[in-house]
Amino acid sequence: MSAWKLGIIGGSGLYALDGLENLREERVTTPWGQPSAPLVHATLKGVELVFLSRHDLGHKIPPSDINYRANIDALKRAGVTDVLSLSACGSLREDLPPGAFMVVDQYVDRTFAREKSFFGTGCVAHVSMARPVCSRLSAMAGAAARAAGVETVADRGTYLAMEGPQFSTKAESHLYRAWGMDVIGMTNMPEAKLAREAELPYASVAMVTDYDCWRDDLAEVNVTDVLAILKSNVVRAQELVRHMTSAMAGAKREPCPDGIETVLDFALITAPEARDPGLLARLDAVAGRVLSN
Repeated sequence: MSAWKLGIIGGSGLYALDGLENLREERVTTPWGQPSAPLVHATLKGVELVFLSRHDLGHKIPPSDINYRANIDALKRAGVTDVLSLSACGSLREDLPPGAFMVVDQYVDRTFAREKSFFGTGCVAHVSMARPVCSRLSAMAGAAARAAGVETVADRGTYLAMEGPQFSTKAESHLYRAWGMDVIGMTNMPEAKLAREAELPYASVAMVTDYDCWRDDLAEVNVTDVLAILKSNVVRAQELVRHMTSAMAGAKREPCPDGIETVLDFALITAPEARDPGLLARLDAVAGRVLSN
């Protein structure tokens, strides 16, 4: 059995893969509330997988109402070693057309209405987000996307996280392009930040559904068009998961080369005697490794 245990955050269609074994659903609770949906456990090619539907079945939860803390805490408690995010996005680049996949390597976080940290008053921590994704996991995701037959795959790029749920104005879309952003979406933040606080290597594949609204020669983004592209992207995302699992099955997992699994060694700033016991109890899964020392 591989030492990998991959948590996959995305749509519910991802776990309709052929070949899944030991499939079971688990309803869990966390100190941060309920995660978006039950965890779906399975194995594929001997690799353990844990699927979590980010918006719940039927896409019931809007981006700003997702309980990101509960989602990451639940995956940590489930024993996942790595987290792969799969999400829809709009393209801010001509050469990233609908249907393209981009492996995110940087973020600009423009969200403002979400809980962004497990830590706070009573236990303060500052984790590094200079390199917000796992280089090894990202490389595996890019290779898996190509093996899945995705025609256009970008190995790096910056994802601008907007609050939503409305799409951009034209002025905003042109501004983000002027900033050098590559894609725009609503769900990767604070997800990536929380994964880092939980010492979970994280990679994100942003699947392009539209050109946002910056192209004057095309109709502005709308839900009908997004859903049409999203449906075809899900099929290729399933194949991406299959190929990524195959790669993991053939490679023994070693500690993350980026040091993500020990990032809290250098992040806690509150003196032990000043820490709030109530908050520490909630942090048992996320930070138990360092708090128990």
